[in-house]
Order: sequence, then structure tokens, then C-alpha cells
Amino acid sequence: MIALTGYARRERERARRNPRAYRGAGQVLASPILAMSPVATGKKGPERSKQLHAKDVLDCFGHHLHGLPETHGRVPSRMPGSASGQSVSSEWGKPMRHFAWPVVALFQMSAVAAQEPFILDPIFVEAASRDVRELLDTPATVSVLETDDLEGRMATTFEELIGDTPGVSIEGGPRGIAQEPNIRGFQDEQIVLRFDGGRFNFNQAHRGRFFVDPEILKRVEVVRGGGSTLYGSGALGGVIAVETKDADDLLEPGRSGGARVNFGYASNGEMASGGLTVFGRQGAVDGLAFFGWRGMGADLDDGSGETIRNSQLDMMNGLVKFGFEPNEAHRLEISLSRYGDDGTTPPNANAVSTPDSDVERDAEVTTARLSWDYAPAGSNAVDLSVLLYANELEIIEETTAGTRIDETRYDTYGMEVVNRSHLDLGRPVRLVYGIEAVRDSQEGLRDGAAREQFPDAEATTFAAFGEATIALSDRFELIPGLRYDVYKREPDAAGLADVDEGFLSPRLGVSYRPNENWQIYGNVARAFRAPSLTELYNDGVHFAMEGFPLGPGTTFSGINRFVPDPDLEPEKSTQVEIGARFSRSGVMRAEDSLGLSVNAYYADVKDYMDQTVTFIDFSTAVPGPDGLVVDGTTTTENVDAKLWGFEAELDYDAKHWFAGIGLSLPRGEGEDGEPLGSIPQDRLTVTLGYRPSEPWEIGGRATFAARQDDVPEGSLTGESFTTLDLFATWRPDTPALRGAVLRVGVDNLFDETYAIYPNGLNQPGRTVKLSASMAF
Repeated sequence: MIALTGYARRERERARRNPRAYRGAGQVLASPILAMSPVATGKKGPERSKQLHAKDVLDCFGHHLHGLPETHGRVPSRMPGSASGQSVSSEWGKPMRHFAWPVVALFQMSAVAAQEPFILDPIFVEAASRDVRELLDTPATVSVLETDDLEGRMATTFEELIGDTPGVSIEGGPRGIAQEPNIRGFQDEQIVLRFDGGRFNFNQAHRGRFFVDPEILKRVEVVRGGGSTLYGSGALGGVIAVETKDADDLLEPGRSGGARVNFGYASNGEMASGGLTVFGRQGAVDGLAFFGWRGMGADLDDGSGETIRNSQLDMMNGLVKFGFEPNEAHRLEISLSRYGDDGTTPPNANAVSTPDSDVERDAEVTTARLSWDYAPAGSNAVDLSVLLYANELEIIEETTAGTRIDETRYDTYGMEVVNRSHLDLGRPVRLVYGIEAVRDSQEGLRDGAAREQFPDAEATTFAAFGEATIALSDRFELIPGLRYDVYKREPDAAGLADVDEGFLSPRLGVSYRPNENWQIYGNVARAFRAPSLTELYNDGVHFAMEGFPLGPGTTFSGINRFVPDPDLEPEKSTQVEIGARFSRSGVMRAEDSLGLSVNAYYADVKDYMDQTVTFIDFSTAVPGPDGLVVDGTTTTENVDAKLWGFEAELDYDAKHWFAGIGLSLPRGEGEDGEPLGSIPQDRLTVTLGYRPSEPWEIGGRATFAARQDDVPEGSLTGESFTTLDLFATWRPDTPALRGAVLRVGVDNLFDETYAIYPNGLNQPGRTVKLSASMAF
């Protein structure tokens, strides 16, 4: 295991961000053995052909390395991000019964591959371990999408951005304001969202969880599987960590400043978009300012040509970020962002619009971050990160008839202190440990008065955690971890009780590297989710319709009411996962690269929080004018469940052409064997692309989703579908257009009419997309 100083780690991160400026330093910092052979940047287009030699790299960075131990022959490698937009972590996709022959073939190819290696930039991940490390040394299932992958999607929503990542489904329908994540059948608050390091805890049914313009994103990491040992409540399904760009991501070598403009258009919805980013570095100070907007001129149409009524929404997003590095050991960074969207939409934005209940929505989200990183050169004991953050959300919804105004406010204030240490206890030991504190508060108003459906309440969490990576041998690592959370829920309403609980989240992982190209890993972990404020305390009317008589002396009111349950237990899961990865350059020719991964998982969930809507609940009967009046109810109760499945991905890049396959096979059932309503459809994604010359890249991506008919009784089924997307990128290499990128794409080429289960609202039909960006 490589023990880098904090400064060297920061240099490695900069090398990953800007390989043209750092010319291969990422490989040397990750593995000094690479100084024995040529390396390449691994970038697409003109950058792919640059060859760098050990002397160049060592001359540039050798004076920053302090006491690197042996690497035991590990040679990190990475393939360039494929145009599929899938994770460049290179996880392969075929059913387990077909896995044996590729494994054998790969071992045979390894023996006959070209002797002169073609080494590409290694993939570094951070969210899986709260530490920067190479993917092949990370004992977890992780997908990483970086700038080229993200921008190549020309995404307007998170479903378009990451919705076909293996194991991931973005639910909520075509309106971006309603979209929420699903990982392996865990939904919504069962997944931790992190934006620039801070938690984003807001979740209110049908109002979405993604409040950021994809244009300003540089990186998305998706960690699948129980992650409560490092991230606490909510990490049953995993973690989605989103990072925004900063000045170093955009600055050209040798320049102190620059600007980038981008424009886009999508035919479906007549969406126009634009953005301006200004960035620079002067001495120890760097800064970035971004403003982006997206405006729609019409509602979306589905594949049948039917209008998705009131899907026309406008959005803006601004970000300002400043960094200060007084010396090699310190970095301070402060950022402030503002997001807003507005338009007419149903209050349940993942459902069909109805004129009687539609609302004029105006949403604003403000986030602030203040961080300090301290990594003194030569120290293996201190690599400290401190983060303070705040999220303030407000959504105002006024019915189009002007009869009601709802205000939703949700604020989160948090603090994290994390340190990383490298010890020599006879064997190398890497430690990650820290403390975390988070306070959430929510307030709901209806026409200026307290709103029972979103009651005033506060949630406070304090936690301490630690995880060690112990190198028991040159190739085998043991990863034990432990976290303890104390949480409190305090409603501001008479008759509702406080909740004060604690939870212990242990984890034990293993990682085995048979050689420099393979990793085999496994995990056993406990994960949990504390009940949310709305699950505990929701009260009042859920929805209402016209009532009707049920028989002599009995009438249905037409009103469905929430039933609060302060006695809800936290969701608890024991999860087991095994997986394998392979990554190699020069497999069949000197300039190709192959990556694959497979994993299988099983989660035993106790006290799964299941919401049940009972249309007519006779237990609510009360005396009325003509006998008895009966309501409907919406209740949340604890049940047990089991979830299991298989995921795989393969990516191959032969320089002039590339291919990728991604597979997700999720399963799940309740304790009584009955189906769960959260299990996504089986899905296979296939990508093929061609680079006729360095400036050009063209390709297509097909998605095959199976029918999901294993659903709870009375629930909608998910119909099978097949979609085909086309894409092309041109990066002019003429001096006059240097820095320009032009893209064109067609989503849903054949106008397929389809919905993503469990949502019943159709996705958009054929959409032609154009985008252009220019860096100065």
C-alpha cells in the first residue's frame, strides 16, 4: 500500500484534474514502478498520442515525493472515459453464467499481450473510502463519471446524466424537479446525496432531490451498497457524491485566467440553455464564477406524440468559488451557489397534470461551503479536512386557481472533520477517522398557517467513525470499520413525541490483488436509516376526492389522511457483497485498454419503512349525519425485506473504436415473499463508438429494459422498452477554433413510448440535442 504525504496526494489530485499540465504525474505518484516504462495521458483526441517518459515525470515531481514504500509490482491503469457516459470504472456486464469464458480469455491475452505497456491515467475514487485512492485498490462497487463523460451526455436532468449506471435508476418521471435516485431497490432517503462534500438531506414526496445544473459538474461518484460506516444514516443503498468544477479544472497550462461559454438546444420542449464560466489563479488565490440557465418554450412530448402537460419549467444556477493556498500545507476554499426553478406543474410532479390541482412553483436553493485542508509535507500522521456547510431550500406552490399557497422550507447545517493517517505497525496501515454533526429543520405553511402534511420539526445527528486498511501481505488487505450515530427528532407540535436513538454501523471488507490487473473484494456491512421527520410526524390530509355512499348508513368521505407514527424503528440492514475487477492496457494491441467488473450482493433489511395507502379504511369510522363516515389512510410501518442482485460492466477502447456493456439484475421481496414496489427493471446497456480521426467521435447507445411484473398487488407494472441514442463530438484542431467543442445527439431515436418503473408517466420522445462550448 502506498503511503503518500498529504502534499503528494494533493499533487496527484491536481494531476488527475489537469493531466496536460502535470504530464503523467498521477501514474508516478500512484506507483513509482511506472518510471520504468513510457506512459500516456489517456485523454481523448489530440492528447491521446502524447508519450511521456519517466525522466520527464521524475524531473517534474521527484522532489515532492517523501519515502514512498514499495508498490509490490502494482501498475495502475485506466481506460479513457467511453462515450457511453458509463462509469470509467469499467465494470463489465454479462450474466454470471457467461462470466467464465471471458476470465479465461483475459488470462490468456495477458500472457501474449505486447511487452511494451501502454499505461493510461489511473482512476481515483474518494467517496468510497473518504480518501483518494486508486479504483483497483478500492474494496467497494463504485462508478466514476468525469467531465468528458458528463458533458458528452448533454444532460438536462439527472436521469439523462447517470440513469443508466449499473445498479442505478432515476425515478420520478420526465420532470427533473421530481427525480429521485434508486440504487438496487433502495430509494430516496435510503441513499445519501453529497454535493461538494456536504450532505443534502431534503426529501419530500414528489419534489425531487437534485438541485444543480449538470453543466457545472466535473465529477459524479456512485458508491453502491451499504455505506453507513463512513456516511451514517441513509446509506443503505449507497452514496451519490457530486463535485462542481473549480479553477484548476479549467485553466490551461501556463495561463493565469480564462473563460468558457456554452450554448445548447433540445428540440423536445424547445429547451435553450447557456452558461458562462470565468476562472483564474493569481499566486496563492484562485477563483471561479459560473452562471447557467435553461429555458423551455413548450411542454415535452412522449414517444406517442402526446404532450406531457405542464412539464415546461425554467431553471437557473449560479456558483462562486474562491480558494487560498498560503503554502504547500494549507488550502482554504469558500463557495456559494444559488439554484432556482419555476413553472406550472402538478403538486405531485411525477404524475399527470390535472387543471384542478396544478400549482405555480417557485423553488430556490442556496448552498454555502467553507473548507480547510491541512496536509504538511513529510507527515504521514496528518492529512486533515474540515468542512462547514449549509443548505437552505424554499419551495412556494400556489394553485393556479389562487385558492391555496403552500410554503416548504428545509435547512441543513453540517460540520465534518476527517483525518487520514498512514502508520507502520509491522505492516502498513491506512486510517480514516473523524466526527460529523448535522442539524436539519423543516417548516411547512399553508396559507400562512402550520401545515400538518409537512410539520415543523428538527433533526440532530452526531457521529464518530473510523476505518482502517491493513495490508496483511503484499496483495491482501483487511478493512475493518466502525461508526456510532446518535440522532434526535423533535417535533414542534402537541401530542407528538421526541425520538432519541443511537446506532452502531460496523463493516469488514477484504481486498485481494492476484496481480497488477485484477482485484477481488468482499464486504459485510451493517447500514441504517433513521426515520425522517415526515415519516414520523406527517399528519393531515394526503389527498381528497369526491365522496360516495358505501351502503346504508355508511359514507366514504373521499379524504385520505396521513397517520403519524413516532414509534417507527430505524431501518437496519446486513449486506454482503463480493466482486472482481480487471483493468489492463495493451491487451490485444499496444494502444488498447480493457476494463471489466462484476459483483453480486445480498441485503437483509429489518424494519424496512413501507408506506401504505389504504383507499377506504373502515378503522377510521366515526359517527356522521347519516350514520358512519369512513376515511382513507396513508400509513408508514416497519416490515422486513430482502434485496439481492447482480451487476456487471465491460468497456473496451481500441483508440479508433470503443464498446461498452452494462448490466443490472435487481431482485427483492418482503418477509412474506410478496414483491416490493421499489425494485427496478432488469436493464442492459450497449454502447458502440468510432473515432475516424482525432477531432471526431461518433457512436450509439442502446438500452434494453425488461418488463417488471413482479409488483405488489394492485400496483402498476413496468413495461419493457428499447431505446437508441446517437451522439457525436467534434473538437476542432485548427488554431482559430482551438478550445471549441461541438456536440450533436439524438435521444430516443425511434420515438419509443416508455416509462421508467415504478413511475407511470411516460419519458420524452425523440429529442435532437445540440451543444457548443468555447474556452478562451
